[in-house]
Order: sequence, then structure tokens, then C-alpha cells
Amino acid sequence: MRKYALPALAALLVGGAAFAMTEGVYEPEANAWEPQQYVELTNPEWSKDAVLYQINTRHFTPEGTFAAAQEELPRLKELGVDILWLMPIHPIGEVNRKGTLGSPYSVKDYYGVNPEFGTEEEFRTFVDAAHEQGFKVILDLVANHTAWDHPLAEEHPDWYEKTWDGDFRPTPWWDWSDIIDLDWSKPGVREHVGRAMEMWVRDYGIDGFRADVAGYVPVDFWETMRARLDAIRPVFMLGEVQQSAWHRAAFDATYAWDWHNTTKRVAKGDGNATSFYGYYAENESLWPREAMRMTYIENHDANAWEGTLYENYGDALQIMTALSFTGEGLPLIHNGMEACNAKRLEFFERDPIDWDQNPDCTYGDLLKDLIAFRDANPALHNGKWGARMHRVENSAPEQLFGWVREQDGNKVVGLFNMSTRPVNATLSDGIAAGTYTAFREEGEATLAEGDTVTLPAWGFRLLSAKK
Repeated sequence: MRKYALPALAALLVGGAAFAMTEGVYEPEANAWEPQQYVELTNPEWSKDAVLYQINTRHFTPEGTFAAAQEELPRLKELGVDILWLMPIHPIGEVNRKGTLGSPYSVKDYYGVNPEFGTEEEFRTFVDAAHEQGFKVILDLVANHTAWDHPLAEEHPDWYEKTWDGDFRPTPWWDWSDIIDLDWSKPGVREHVGRAMEMWVRDYGIDGFRADVAGYVPVDFWETMRARLDAIRPVFMLGEVQQSAWHRAAFDATYAWDWHNTTKRVAKGDGNATSFYGYYAENESLWPREAMRMTYIENHDANAWEGTLYENYGDALQIMTALSFTGEGLPLIHNGMEACNAKRLEFFERDPIDWDQNPDCTYGDLLKDLIAFRDANPALHNGKWGARMHRVENSAPEQLFGWVREQDGNKVVGLFNMSTRPVNATLSDGIAAGTYTAFREEGEATLAEGDTVTLPAWGFRLLSAKK
């Protein structure tokens, strides 16, 4: 074995490769350059084909309570979603409160339930009912900051970040004046929040967490807590962060902000089909195979601060939704989407969703059908369980975004006209060739190299086959 003279360090790691020292000379170990497993956590089996549904308890029903939300579970079951993400359920701070009711993300007690939504027992009943109907339930955890009047601010003022002149401070640069930042260098902060997470999983049967601004909290805290929670029961963790490192031992899923922003730009004419290449190239090359990246059309932030479904997507709404559910990614439905909600919901007030606002709404039917299509095709499943996307070469690459996902005898072809004009494109290779069943179409469909694909403006076609 060739030897390399290197500085006399006690140990050396280069790209994960280990070296051993012999008489001042380093020798690479025999397996030094073998691929190393980066992701250490085990995704729960039930997340394999899961679709997320976000509930803002304040807006979800006219009553705005856990009990009222429980009555809607059969409807969500029929829709086909799997994991219910509840926005923060904790008591809300009153000092520096925004609006009448304040932000759910201004938490005054990590261990308590907001009486606006009901009692602890009513919340427990909601969780039990959800489990009985086959759902998993995750809670929104706001670890980075608390309300100004959280008891910790008086009991442990040293657990908080401070301004230059020694006062409490919100997260810098953002207009988050109703909260103050915790200091994550303090062991007491980690233990206080960590024990709350364990309590919800152990005592209430919670199945995991969505971590608010997860990237503002040290990743080693999340990794420690993932191990502690998994020791109670297998959990699912969604992090509001877009960095691959958070998947190593903490999070099953993270945000795909770049995907979301690309879809909006293309929908508004500031891009074309090739605009997606950057996202999907990085997704394949930079991110671990196990990573589930949440490809969302709308969530609470998008609805409140960016615009409604129709403001953001217009006529491109259905095609971008179809891509969210069939391309690589973890889809999310924000409450109200299935009712064609066309309102920016008030963030700091009661603003119940009008479920009857559009009697002609068919978007909910599309969501239901896409979930069923996704469930029926294992190639479309999440993370490590699903297949990679491979580009379909064609004669109109700026209009037609085409891909194939194939795995274990299941093949799915996606063809998307990302433009306001009809497209006629010739398939330049044979990757999509085959005989298929078409989404929402009767009979068989065939494709071959050299065939011409015709799609209307913002039209899409999904084809699937099983051996």
C-alpha cells in the first residue's frame, strides 16, 4: 500500500475517509474510499407514501376547536391524507401581542394547551380519534423563541439572547416583535424544550413534530431529540429548513423552498420548463436519497404573506399541483385548498375558512385523485422508497417538462406543458416508450420514440404501467 507523508496529526478525516498512523506516516485504511452511509435515522414505515395535511385549528372550523376539528376527520380520511400537522396548540403570549388573538408562534407554555382550542382532555380525544381512523398527528414546535411573557423570561432570564444593551430581543432582521429568542448555548433551554417534546409523544401519543425555523436551532439538539423520541416510539420530523445536513440524524423531511419559488415564477411567466432543471439536479446530486423534501403549493405562510392559490398560480394551479404529487417530493395540502379557498386568511384573528365559498370547486377532486394515483404507484413514493426522475428528451424543452420514474416493475411518465401556449413536441428518445393507463382517462395509451405529444396550455398527462 502506498504511504503518504502528512503533518503529524493524531487523526485525519478527508471526505469521510479514515487514515491510520504508522511511525509518522499515514496509511489509508482498506475501506477508506468506500461510500459511507450519511443518513443515520430510520424513516417510519408509515411515512413511505404519506401526504401531509396542515390544520390551523383557529381557522379550520367555525368553532375553532379540537372537538370541531375531530368531526372533520372522516372527510380528511376520504380525501386520502395521512399525516395531520397541527399548527401550534399552546397558550399564546399577551405582551406585545399582534392582533387580537396573537400569533400561534408566540408560545407562552410548551407544556400547555391553548384554551381557545379546548382542554387538554379534548386535545387527547382528538389525537385518539385521529389514530383510530388511521392518521398520524404531528405538532408544530416553536423551539427558537418564546413569547415575552413566557415564565422562563422571569425564572431564567439568562436563557435568552440579549441586545447590545442587555435587553431581550426578537430574532434579528425580521418583524417578529411579539417573541424573544432563546439562547441555545444554555443546557437548561435544551432540557426544558426537549422534555416537552418527550411529554407530547409519551403522554399524548403524538407521532412527531414540524419544527418551526429549525435552521435557527443547533442541529445537534434536533439529532439528540430524534434519538430520545425514537426511544419512545418511531416519530416523523419535518423541519422548516432547506439544508441537507439536517437529514443526517434529525429530520425525515425538510422544506423545498426552491421548488415552491420556481413553480410560482414559472406560473407567472418568469421562467419555463427548463427552470426546474436546477432544482431537480441539486435534489439528485446534493441531497441524500432518504431525504423527503416538502414540495408544497401553499402553507400558512404562503397564504398569509405571499398570496392565495389563485394569486400565485392562476391557470397554472392544477399543473403545479400535479407535479407536487408525482415528482420527487413530499406533498402538502394546506387546510382550505380542497375548497378552492381564495382568501388570505387573517393570521392574528379568527378567520374561519368558508368551505362553501365555491360550489363549483373541483380542485378537491383533483387532490383526491392525485393521492389515489400516488398511492397506487410505488415509484412515486417518498424519499428512499420512490424512484428517481429521469428527463424525457423532446423537441420543445422550454415548454414540455417530461420525466420518467421507474422502480420494481412500476413505471410512471409525467408530461407537463409549462407554458401559456399549446405544445406539440416530438419525443427524442425511447425512455418513455410503453403501454400505459392514463390518469383520469379511459383505455390504454401508448408512447414510442418519435411520437408527438400534444398538450394544451398548462396541460399535463400522467401515465402509469406495472409489470
